[in-house]
Amino acid sequence: MRNYLYKLLYRYISLYVRPEDRLVEVDPPNAIIISRYPQSAVLERAESATPLAADAAVKRLAAVEELSKEAPDFVLLNGTLHRERDIQKLLQDIRSNTSPATRVVITYYSSLWRPLVALASALGVRSKTPESNWITHDDITNMLLISDYQLVRCESRVLLPVYIPIISYLVNRFIAPLPGIRHLCLVNIALARPLWPVTEPETAPSVSIVVAARNEEGNIEQIIQRVPRMGPDDELVFVEGGSTDKTWDKIGEMAEKYKDKMPILKIQQDGTGKGDAVRKGFGICTKDILMILDADMTVPPEDLPRFYEAIRTDKGEYINGTRLVYPMEKEAMRFFNIIGNKFFAAAFSFVLGQQFRDTLCGTKVMTRENYEKLAAHRHYFGEFDPFGDFDLIFGCARMGLKIVEVPITYRERTYGDTNISRWSHGVLLLRMLLFAAWRIKFI
Repeated sequence: MRNYLYKLLYRYISLYVRPEDRLVEVDPPNAIIISRYPQSAVLERAESATPLAADAAVKRLAAVEELSKEAPDFVLLNGTLHRERDIQKLLQDIRSNTSPATRVVITYYSSLWRPLVALASALGVRSKTPESNWITHDDITNMLLISDYQLVRCESRVLLPVYIPIISYLVNRFIAPLPGIRHLCLVNIALARPLWPVTEPETAPSVSIVVAARNEEGNIEQIIQRVPRMGPDDELVFVEGGSTDKTWDKIGEMAEKYKDKMPILKIQQDGTGKGDAVRKGFGICTKDILMILDADMTVPPEDLPRFYEAIRTDKGEYINGTRLVYPMEKEAMRFFNIIGNKFFAAAFSFVLGQQFRDTLCGTKVMTRENYEKLAAHRHYFGEFDPFGDFDLIFGCARMGLKIVEVPITYRERTYGDTNISRWSHGVLLLRMLLFAAWRIKFI
């Protein structure tokens, strides 16, 4: 039973923690998980109630202060909080000795299972550990808050901790994550990020604004005129592909005309789709913050500073626009598009474990550092997303980035026709949703 449970835990934890990541586990009950990570270490404090066996082949740290030398990407607290006398102090000590990019993964048992866990310990099925704390979801959220952490995601897993061929696989993979049933699961897995006071840097970060433009000749000059300056050295990046009008020529003409306003880069696609265009554009960006602005200007360029402030002040690490809060202009979005957006927002919120109101808004912002990490691990989801929205959303969710939405007023297109096909693209979105569920939720 123990081996099967830890096999499941490793599968769930490895959604976030990849083999090449640096992982430190605090006071682990055994070395089953930590030994699977080559760049790992164990923080085994003197007060640990369950010291590892002396022959466990893992690097050992004796004090929380040694975490800073390891520079971990993740710190794992696997059941540790059940045995901890001062949870707040432990979390604060970890935060003080790790970087803002470090994520903390916490596993804890559901209180509903307390009698069965005690019985399993009494029967020798699991190790006897002094679990004095039984923690609820609200307790975890509160403990993280007062310790200067923010809960990014929390999942409930393992409905059947005993291995029964085929049955255990089907129950734990497909039934346990379902709404209503997941509250009965044994194990909860929380992912948290540290919060730090926002300090004004000597130089504010600059922005690369990427505009994918296909048949948008009439909007190019308006975009350049209306994009506001946010950082000290912003740049505008146009990516043109497959236009049947003079979009490419217009970009070149306007880049020369407005060269004194801000640097304007331009590139043509050799592939197809907005997703390919965004990847091409991000590939030539040089600034700290990356933004996507739709060329149809249904999201006003004047709203971009709101996204800039949200990421600059660390409100979130992936800033997504939402068009479904404020009233939109009459012809901005058709009725069935609104219904589709609401459906996909609810479905993706369930799959990704973070709240979304609008997954399809084209305005998205993240740091170039995080995008480069996302791109390095893109193979986990593949590159079949022609829109680019879900490539970024899936990747950010797996990286444990905090996703925040900024409401905008959605405008009616004034030039050209939409490049979105409501029904065929809707089917493609449904396929991507099912694929994401397979790779993130039902694992």
